[in-house]
Amino acid sequence: MTADVDAWVIVIVSIEFGPVLRQTRQISAGAALVCHIAHIFETSKSLRVLSGSSAAALLAAAGTWFSPAQASSLAVPAAPLDASSVAVGVTLPPPAPRVYAITPERRALLNTIRFAEGTWANGHEVGYRVMFGGGLMPSLDRHPNRVVRSARYASAAAGAYQFMPPTWSMVSRALGFALVGPNAFGPQIQDQAALYLVQRRGAFALMDQGRFTPQLAHKLAPEWASFPTLAGSSFYGQPVKRYHDLRRFYEQNLAQLRAHELNAQLALQPKAVEPECLPAESLRCRIEALQKLGPKSKMASKQ
Repeated sequence: MTADVDAWVIVIVSIEFGPVLRQTRQISAGAALVCHIAHIFETSKSLRVLSGSSAAALLAAAGTWFSPAQASSLAVPAAPLDASSVAVGVTLPPPAPRVYAITPERRALLNTIRFAEGTWANGHEVGYRVMFGGGLMPSLDRHPNRVVRSARYASAAAGAYQFMPPTWSMVSRALGFALVGPNAFGPQIQDQAALYLVQRRGAFALMDQGRFTPQLAHKLAPEWASFPTLAGSSFYGQPVKRYHDLRRFYEQNLAQLRAHELNAQLALQPKAVEPECLPAESLRCRIEALQKLGPKSKMASKQ
């Protein structure tokens, strides 16, 4: 396609392939196309301004060609745009952040997932090395990707949140984590990956409320088989933790985390400095000084 072609129309339709046109723009750079925007830009918040030739080539990669007559029957006329660029505004889900903040509420849920998955280990980091069946991986430089068989099940799940290899690969790509390298499967990386999965299941807002509700457990049940659905059973028909046990653990853990955070904040606050007693040789100042030193100093002064 060249820029001297008569102005045609780019037609953008919804991801559901419905008949309603989302937006139309007339450009001087190519043919009319049908482009399923959400498939190409699923990780972008919005389309950026592209050059006419770049936009046409990009849209052609996923579109279908139409003749000018077909295009005119699909789209309403629009004001001509600069032939060098076309701006298409489409609202899409925001991309996942690379780093999630760890609040007491989020840490409490992470710990509850570990409790449910059998990797809590009293909060020790050894839980991040647990493989399915209870064995420990020798290194945190990568997901072990090794199937372990038990009497009833076989699984390659590993880590504090029992990531399956395909899930770990997907999350690593989404967050830009290396699959192999020093501490590539380390505790901080696993925490971030678990929070990404919580967000992916649409449970982020519920998590940040600081309450472990049946709805929160239900939303996460498809991700972690040990979490109960609203019916109280596992989403996958596997052993499941009772909701009340999970809520009790969550509430106790959250209370401890909040108290620890409050103590840390208080420790950082500057201590108030008492004004110096003047004149220092006065009886009042000498008595105050002795009181600060304690009872032994008072006895010594009497002797």
